[in-house]
Amino acid sequence: MNILQLVWKNITQQWGSTLLSIILTAFGVAILVSIYITSDTFEKQLDSNSKQVDLVVGAKGSPLQLILSSLYHVDNPTGNIKLAEAEKLMQNPFIEKAVPISLGDNFKGHRIVGTDTSFIGLYDLHLDEGKLWDKSYEVVLGSETARKNKLKIGDKVHGAHGLAENAHVHEDHPFTVVGILKPSGSIVDNLLLSNLESVWDIHGIGHEDHDHEHEGEGHDEHADHDHADHNHDHDTSATEAHQHDEHDHEHTHAEEHSHSEGTVSADSLVTERPRNDVFVKSIADDIVQDKGLEITALLVKFSSPAAIGVVPKLVNQSTSMQAASPALETARLFSLMGVGIDYLEILAYVIMIIAGLSVFISLYNALKDRKYDLAIMRTLGASKIKLFTLLIVEGLVITFIGGILGLLIGHLGLYFISTQTSQSADFIHAFQLYSKEWLILLTASLIGVIASIIPAIKAYNTTISTILGNK
Repeated sequence: MNILQLVWKNITQQWGSTLLSIILTAFGVAILVSIYITSDTFEKQLDSNSKQVDLVVGAKGSPLQLILSSLYHVDNPTGNIKLAEAEKLMQNPFIEKAVPISLGDNFKGHRIVGTDTSFIGLYDLHLDEGKLWDKSYEVVLGSETARKNKLKIGDKVHGAHGLAENAHVHEDHPFTVVGILKPSGSIVDNLLLSNLESVWDIHGIGHEDHDHEHEGEGHDEHADHDHADHNHDHDTSATEAHQHDEHDHEHTHAEEHSHSEGTVSADSLVTERPRNDVFVKSIADDIVQDKGLEITALLVKFSSPAAIGVVPKLVNQSTSMQAASPALETARLFSLMGVGIDYLEILAYVIMIIAGLSVFISLYNALKDRKYDLAIMRTLGASKIKLFTLLIVEGLVITFIGGILGLLIGHLGLYFISTQTSQSADFIHAFQLYSKEWLILLTASLIGVIASIIPAIKAYNTTISTILGNK
């Protein structure tokens, strides 16, 4: 009979204490695995979703909530902002790119995001099949959205009102799948992308002055025509607004000339931006023809590092919007989470140490009942080294089994958690193995070996004559 057979026979003779040691080890390992996988994947998601976004501009409220809703799609938005005001900010020379997004609906937990095609470039996305949308009610799917719902090009999907999966479904406004994106490793994999007009249409927001034919440029354009049924007062007010905007435009050029050899004023930062990145229509027309159009947020990329100290202050102090930095807010989020994670890690290691103590007590007490068996083994030719090894391997096997069980419990627990979360926040790959897991398993096994050393030394010092003489 080899050592492993002897170890298994010894373990099965004391199931009570052995099971306690295995369960304690399993829980410690499960907690450590869950913490490691969650924090690692969460950190990677935060990095991949925010690396191209320097600033998020949205409605005033909690900056962290704005970041979570607009970048990570795990919270409700803080509100909406005026499209005209957002377009005005886009002209800031410190802004290289500003991508508008509108939230409000979901498809089976996957959020539907209204945006323009500059969103594709911001996240460096690539089509796996199909094409990008070029008119309303066409939608491009993230890779995970398509896979989980078994969707293909040409399928129809119905969005549900709000961000809850079981909300009212818009049966009269189906989307047609026209494209599927390649996996990007970001939250976009779990989204549906369409144009802004689709979001406005579904919610009954009029935008008849917006031209649907220019979506391929990533812009929402107003057509330059009047309605015959507008009354004289409205025409007069519109004309006055145009004249006012033309006066402002001339004033802006004067300011630009006066500051050409000095610093740029705060007002001119808003109006001097060349209008060729996001929207191509006139800012004056925006203000005059404002139909109450709103978006949820702007995802902003700076044109230079100097913008970090200028644009957020400008937005927060000079507009009705707020600016939130993804870097600052995610750092604050990690600092809030870090204390809890540290305590959970300490708890997990304490549980594993208790498991080691349980192994030690179990083996130490078992020696009292097995000392005669060990003495007989010595008389049959077993060496002291073999008895020492027998106890060490026994402790190792107990904690190894507990460690394997802990890995299984940890992954199953993460899978259960992922099924309870929103599809748009489903970023945990519950059954993916990580390299650090083997280190956790090795640590658990090492605790078992250390706990077995004293009982093993006692077995090594077994005196045949003394034990059998006391028999």
